Amino acid sequence: MIEILRAGALTTVQDQGRPGWAHLGVPRSGALDAVALRLANRLVGNPESAAGLEITLTGCVLRLHRAATVAVTGAEADVRVGRRPVDAGRPLSVPASAVLTIGPARHGLRSYLAVSGGIAVGPVLGSRATDTLSGLGPPRVRDGDRLPLDPDPGPPAPVDFTPTPAPATELRLMLRPGPRHDWFTPAARDRLLHTPYQVSPVSDRIGARLVGAALPRAVAGELPSEPIVLGAVQVPADGQPLIFLADHPTTGGYPVIGVVDDVTPLAQARPGTTVRFHGPQR
Repeated sequence: MIEILRAGALTTVQDQGRPGWAHLGVPRSGALDAVALRLANRLVGNPESAAGLEITLTGCVLRLHRAATVAVTGAEADVRVGRRPVDAGRPLSVPASAVLTIGPARHGLRSYLAVSGGIAVGPVLGSRATDTLSGLGPPRVRDGDRLPLDPDPGPPAPVDFTPTPAPATELRLMLRPGPRHDWFTPAARDRLLHTPYQVSPVSDRIGARLVGAALPRAVAGELPSEPIVLGAVQVPADGQPLIFLADHPTTGGYPVIGVVDDVTPLAQARPGTTVRFHGPQR
């Protein structure tokens, strides 16, 4: 098992999520940086679907109660086994009872830890992912928790190191028109595509709130609740756009001006990161 000595600001169990349940009001959830978690699992010899830990910003300290191979990917952070510094982005052999420390993220926002065998909490609707909005899956990881591991699946990947590019200081996200784009003035739609926004500190796994030029409506009044998809850009009454991420709700009452094709870059976007939207290339 893994014993959590210090969970940090927000550490959750994540895998590749629970797709296929949206018709019942259950979003996909899963790792925000799914690519980083898949890489970590490949490095330790796990199937890509295995569950690991998503560690947000402040790091995590844990003890392994059996010898295991681990890998840390995603945000750039210092990693130590006991007092010995080790490299992220590669398979690491950790002896039983050793303390593994993943430091605060220096660049990016979320680190991912895979352990050979994978975290073996009970699945819910086919996934071990924590959904922070609905409460499905295991609860967020806290100090003192003990998480079970599945048996070691076999040898780790034969690699020495996998370089991780630094997160971009400016993101360019492709935006398609949403179901309520006509609720906004032509000036608002133009503004969204031609002015920069910044990621707000009030962002989480549910959504990335943006700060910038307000988007005025052409249609006033209330909107009945309607379905929301991953990447939907909803505009509340203050006119500031919100991009829904992995733990998004399945319905919402504010108009959706557009839908982002790929929200993966937002997984490592710190507050203050610049976001620019552009339309489909022709």
